[in-house]
Amino acid sequence: MKKLFFIFAFIFLFTTNINSEIIKNIEISGNVRISDETIILFSEIKKNQDLKNENLNFIIKKLYITNFFSDINIAFDDGILKISVKENPIVQTLQFNGIKNKKILEVLNDAIQLKEKSSFLESIAKSDEKMITNILRSNGYYFADVNSKIKSNSNNTVDLIYDVILGEKALITKIKFIGDKKIKDRKLRSVIVSEEAKFWKFISRNKYLDINRIKFDEKLLTNYYKNIGYFNISVESSSAQIIDKSNFELVFHINAGEKYYFNNLKLNIPENYSIDNFKNILNLFDKLKGKIYSLNKIEKILKEIDKIVLTKEFEFINAKYDEVITEKNKINLTIKLEETEKTYVEKINIYGNYITDENVIRNSLIVDEGDAYNQILINKSINDIRSKNIFKSVKPTIVENLSKKTKIINIEVEEKPTGEIYAGAGTGTSGTSLNFGIKENNFLGQGKTINTNFLISDTSIQGKFSLTNPNFRNSNKSLNTSIESTKTDLMNKFGYKTKKTGFSFGTSFEQAENLYFSPSFSTYYETLDTSSKASAAKKKQDGSYLDSRFSYGLTLNKLNQNFQPSEGSRNHFSQDIPIFAEDWSFANTYTFSKYLRLGKDSIFSIRFLAKTVNSLTGEDVRVSKRIFVSSRRLRGFEYGKIGPIDSGDYIGGNYASSLSFNTTLPQLFPSLQDIDFSLFFDAANVWGVDYDSSLDDSSKIRSSTGLSIDWFTPIGPLSFSFAKPITKANSDSTETFRFDIGTSF
Repeated sequence: MKKLFFIFAFIFLFTTNINSEIIKNIEISGNVRISDETIILFSEIKKNQDLKNENLNFIIKKLYITNFFSDINIAFDDGILKISVKENPIVQTLQFNGIKNKKILEVLNDAIQLKEKSSFLESIAKSDEKMITNILRSNGYYFADVNSKIKSNSNNTVDLIYDVILGEKALITKIKFIGDKKIKDRKLRSVIVSEEAKFWKFISRNKYLDINRIKFDEKLLTNYYKNIGYFNISVESSSAQIIDKSNFELVFHINAGEKYYFNNLKLNIPENYSIDNFKNILNLFDKLKGKIYSLNKIEKILKEIDKIVLTKEFEFINAKYDEVITEKNKINLTIKLEETEKTYVEKINIYGNYITDENVIRNSLIVDEGDAYNQILINKSINDIRSKNIFKSVKPTIVENLSKKTKIINIEVEEKPTGEIYAGAGTGTSGTSLNFGIKENNFLGQGKTINTNFLISDTSIQGKFSLTNPNFRNSNKSLNTSIESTKTDLMNKFGYKTKKTGFSFGTSFEQAENLYFSPSFSTYYETLDTSSKASAAKKKQDGSYLDSRFSYGLTLNKLNQNFQPSEGSRNHFSQDIPIFAEDWSFANTYTFSKYLRLGKDSIFSIRFLAKTVNSLTGEDVRVSKRIFVSSRRLRGFEYGKIGPIDSGDYIGGNYASSLSFNTTLPQLFPSLQDIDFSLFFDAANVWGVDYDSSLDDSSKIRSSTGLSIDWFTPIGPLSFSFAKPITKANSDSTETFRFDIGTSF
């Protein structure tokens, strides 16, 4: 037994001796550019350190990771650690042949891994080659061919050359949707980012074929269908089919399936919480039962839960939801609230903001360092940052420190070009207009917007400069300032012309959910000239006026989307009050709109307008401030040519109202995907004359009915209306046919 013990002891001592020795000295050879100190630093070894066999592998891995060396050998003899290296060559020059666009060159130089003075690895050069190809394709050069060449020099350096043949840009000339899509192609085109190449879209990059963008389009289409009830929507494929040369047809194959409806909705909460705190959620459940399924509606519920959690200071709650299909086309929704472990925010790091001031991002954060960690507040903060529209992407990463029970929030942003040049044109029955502007959405990196705009039409010229601060003094309220000058000549139509110059400033913010408040102050100087044939009452208004006014607006917006809504309502009230004025008039405006989906393609809408303008002193309301009804609200009548008349000129009224009903017709012909047909009924009136009671002022309600056609052509949207007046006054000027064509680019 003793003999066996001594044998094991000898083996243990011997193996320990050969596997663990002290490093007495370190010798490095083969290095020319890389210093001994640098190699020792990256190897993470020290003199007098206990060396083990696994340490040797560790040292080799650490040194290879640096990409400094092509070969590494390590030996250990009599306390001396010998490291022999062969250095990778250095990239002496980097060159792109075949690319002249400076912006693309800047993007490529930033994106590639191998740069001048960096260590050269052929594998990384090949990886960069693929990256260059992908970047060029995302910029429209789908046929780009990239080949890397390496020229070796005598001083262990290389010249890295990328030969690029760009080829023609791949244009998307047609976008089609096939399969069980149930929605018009025109509507689906408005959902995705990719665009058909049109001559006026000379600035847009979205007209070029980009595989990554197409993948994003698939997600957008999926979300759109799920928001209108198609729970099992599947974008089965997307393909780019070449037409000729560099022209492509982009095709999405869609299987929409059937519409689904909410069935049973259930809320599970922790046992120590009272259900009374969540009565609003239960009320929403009652309203949603039997309604069309929508992701947006679920998100609305989750936002309402967020509000309750914050109000009640339930700081450590997460909300999850499950969806289960029960009967045909019915979904049970269960939302579960769970308590989480209390943690705190240790640090918030922000990366990628090379232009944008860091405070612009931090001021959008509801959570600060040292605060309790709250996922709800973090999500809201990230959404607020994204809504600034100055970043391509905002990516949050949460790093947990379990020992300290803290979390580090890393926010990486990718800035996007924020300068815009835009233009527009329109023509129609009422005349022609041109619009041009320059806009910067991140002025001086402060997240502010400056906009210079010019508008020219048959009757007016307008120039406007505006500045918007979306978060004035960290108040979550926007501040808007503008200076504008307008010259309007309505002598031939209404017997007067004006010149108006002034400035305004105001703010806008969400007062409550979906309720927006927008107060403002303005000062304008106006000169008014009337025609030589004007009446004495109208003629006495000639002259110059200085007006300082306070205005405010309240908007309750419950539309499902602001552009082409299909469901919901919008209420708006505004008031314009004089502070100092030579014409002490005040105005009130109320508008209401309601949209209902009647079927797959049909949408019924109601629009109402009521407007008043009156003098506080009993004086005449200036003719340039009087009210007219838009021809879009009263089709079948010429713009402005109903209501009171003075010496042959329509002068508008002190009061106006309008009511419109509109129904889009079902799609009868599949080949007419880009055309909408609608039936309408319009009614309106303009009345009230304060400066001469003897004028013709009919109280008769004007009305019309007819057919409208909206045709989305390659040169822009074209609108026709065929209207037949039902009731009118003898003095009214009618028009049976009206058209408008306009686009922006």
